[in-house]
Amino acid sequence: MILCCGEALIDMVKGTVPGRGACFIPCPGGSPYNTAIAIGRLGVPVTFWGKLSTDFFGDMLIKRLTQNQVGTGLITRSDSHSTLAFVNVPAGSEPEYVFYTEGAADRSLSVQDIPPALPSEVRCVLFGSIAMTMEPVASAVETFVARERARGDAAPVISFDPNVRPFMISDKPAYTRRLETWLAASTIVKISVADVRFLYPDETLEQSLQNILARGPRLVIVTVGAEGAEALLRREDGSLIRAKAPVVDLPVVDTIGAGDTFHGAFLSWLELKGKMSLPALASLSEQELTDALYFANTAASLVCSKQGAEPPSLAEVNAAG
Repeated sequence: MILCCGEALIDMVKGTVPGRGACFIPCPGGSPYNTAIAIGRLGVPVTFWGKLSTDFFGDMLIKRLTQNQVGTGLITRSDSHSTLAFVNVPAGSEPEYVFYTEGAADRSLSVQDIPPALPSEVRCVLFGSIAMTMEPVASAVETFVARERARGDAAPVISFDPNVRPFMISDKPAYTRRLETWLAASTIVKISVADVRFLYPDETLEQSLQNILARGPRLVIVTVGAEGAEALLRREDGSLIRAKAPVVDLPVVDTIGAGDTFHGAFLSWLELKGKMSLPALASLSEQELTDALYFANTAASLVCSKQGAEPPSLAEVNAAG
């Protein structure tokens, strides 16, 4: 089972009403939330840990999780309001966001909400995104991840996606220092080329990947938009394996949820293939790593062919691949 933790919010996606013009349509979202949905649709056991509002938006978030076979047993509810994220997608450009988070339920997750123990079937913990720029949720997730990492050989695979939103970061040096502690606690780092350029603008992509891997992760994966993805794996003997995979050639409607779907699909491949453990990850072959990247790219390409974050099913991925 994979556990996703962090924000769960309402994306207010810009649309058009005939005769009235522009409008914003509420859609459940949030990076770890979208990833949980992607994993559930691929038929892999998954659960979500976070705090959701008791308002009708919170009910919408819960309903979508249950409809997609995502466990909700670790979720607590709060009478604080749901986070709203207004999204504008200009033609030919990346999505633009405006967040309303002050006093919101998902932001208020605290160390007191950390489950005393994880279900024994949890083999992977996923974290990251804007939750790590807000308190008290950032400290709660940070404390939880550190506790799980400290379990040594019994620790789950820990997968981190920074999913950087620069406008959410008021002090970049402080954020970067803290982020590097999260890198050190992670087994897998999935990062976009835009994130790399923001974090390490004076380094080449190769230097940045080597830098990240040197901080402790076993595997670093970078998504490079239409160019696909590449990965660098440090094996148990210290040798490095590199793999690349292209995207699938499909029409692009928008890119909302693409990175989240890629992350969820990559982890799902590991789970489906019986590779979701620290020893199995360290012994992946170049071909297996390439296959996992291609599977994840296929899922991401499919979500880009639809409007909004609508991850594909396992049957759709297999058919497209």
